[in-house]
Amino acid sequence: MTAETQLREGEVAVDMPEASDAGLVFVGRIRTPWKSREETPRQGNYNGPVCRLEIFEPWVPALKGVDFYAHLEVIYWLHQSPRNLVLQSPKKNGLTRGTFSLRSPVRP
Repeated sequence: MTAETQLREGEVAVDMPEASDAGLVFVGRIRTPWKSREETPRQGNYNGPVCRLEIFEPWVPALKGVDFYAHLEVIYWLHQSPRNLVLQSPKKNGLTRGTFSLRSPVRP
């Protein structure tokens, strides 16, 4: 089992149903200095490293006018996160909680 798929004590995973009710279209990619989930900090920081957004064609024209704003909200998908955990122990302390009661990126 790899670190990405290893369950912590108290965690429960389920078999995922075949996706048929929604889809995703990726409009870009975020480039960060981190190479794995384990390296990624738990909380963001304004003083953290500079990361880069790459927007794919044909979505580049949709950026027109974003320079008007001081801040942008970026919704992202962590592609290496497991999607099948229903119970998690996020602090590795054995205290299990339901996935939807956490801010964890490890969610369906």
